[in-house]
Formats: sequence, C-alpha cells, structure tokens
Amino acid sequence: MTETILLISLTLFALTIMVAFYRVLRGPSMPDRVVGLDMIGVNLLSMIAIISIVLKTKAFLEVILILGILSFIGTIAFSKYLERGAIVERKSDH
Repeated sequence: MTETILLISLTLFALTIMVAFYRVLRGPSMPDRVVGLDMIGVNLLSMIAIISIVLKTKAFLEVILILGILSFIGTIAFSKYLERGAIVERKSDH
C-alpha cells in the first residue's frame, strides 16, 4: 500500500515537472520562467527523496543536499540578474 502511494506521488511530481517545464518555455515574462525553474528544482528534490524511500537507501541524501543548494543559488542568481541586470557587480576605479 505504501509503495503504491509513493509511486502515485512520483507520477504526480513528474506531471508537475512537465507543467513547470511548459511554464519555463512559454512563460509570458522572465520572472515566471524563474519561478518555473525553482518549481522544477523543488519537485526534483521531492522525487529523489521518494525514490530514496522506495529503494530503502540513504545514498541519495547527499544528492538532495547538493541539488537543493544549487537550486537555491540558481534562483538567487536569476533574481539578482532580473533586478539589476548583472549577477556579479564590479566596482570601477573612477
């Protein structure tokens, strides 16, 4: 029973990722695309956690941490780029 519920949730997360991918491709604005990418990252982390539970292993926990950090940094970088037009600001010596 539990495994069936986990497989159904994996299917629903995959469907959600496809919807978010559509939003990334067809988003009317750049912030919509950033939110779509962030949504893909969060759902991917959830899918990996469920796969880890189904396979009864802790091997994927490090992958979850690394992808979570990279997703967060990517979202912050995109947001900063949208707000200021540059990710890394350089100070001029004028």
